[in-house]
Amino acid sequence: MNDGQLSGRATGHGSAGRESSLPLLEFRNVTVVRDGRKLLDSVSLTVREGEHIALLGPNGAGKSSLIRTITREYYPSYRGPEVVFRFRGRDRWDAFDLRSHIGIVSGDLQHTFTRGISGREVVLSGFFSSIGLFSHEVTPEMERKADEVLEFLEVAHLADRPMTEISSGEARRLLIGRALVHGPGTLLLDEPTNSLDLHALHTFRKALRKIARSGTGIILVTHNLHDIIPEISRVILIRDGTVQKDGPKAEVLTDEAIGGLFRIPVRVREEDGYYYATGY
Repeated sequence: MNDGQLSGRATGHGSAGRESSLPLLEFRNVTVVRDGRKLLDSVSLTVREGEHIALLGPNGAGKSSLIRTITREYYPSYRGPEVVFRFRGRDRWDAFDLRSHIGIVSGDLQHTFTRGISGREVVLSGFFSSIGLFSHEVTPEMERKADEVLEFLEVAHLADRPMTEISSGEARRLLIGRALVHGPGTLLLDEPTNSLDLHALHTFRKALRKIARSGTGIILVTHNLHDIIPEISRVILIRDGTVQKDGPKAEVLTDEAIGGLFRIPVRVREEDGYYYATGY
């Protein structure tokens, strides 16, 4: 094993789920209404296992609502033959099914982990979907996988450090390790670069690119154009709870599309595989 890959047992590579021809996620005409407010409006999208995708939109666009629909915190408000709401071909799924295939990292999760838990405990807790280990039985195989993930993400030096004594960027990478340790085929990151300075952003990008190259799918949810790493090939634009545009990165990240998305005049430029908006 080289430093650019995790073993199949740590990432889920080679599992039957990765070989499935069924879409990982399939939404068609999905509408979500909460407290009389329409959060998602007839959203249709299909995500395949192993895809690298960015979901880009301004604050309040419906990105978080879409994530909560995936995790079944929210449900479609309307049912009918024209509405499709499936995970790996199934109309019903639970948190365990989801966790086996999609590792989720969010800002809320990082806030929850701001306590005196060591880096190794954070990663190991991914096996149990817990905050800390409590009375859970940690096996030698779990320890091995956790150490492998810590090395892969280059945070082994944080294994014994409490979360209260490390930077936001370091904490973010440990939480990614928590999401990866049980071997999901896809990693979903919700606004992952919030609060990161330039050095932390650089380190985070390197880690994310390494994960993408290892074969783990990436679903990156962000309002920052520059978060979209070169390995991401598909971009979905979302605003006002609707999908505005969905397609290959170079065709979606244009002056007109990004300017319309954020409702400002912009010039989009590409540099070394990254895209930036200027002129606003």
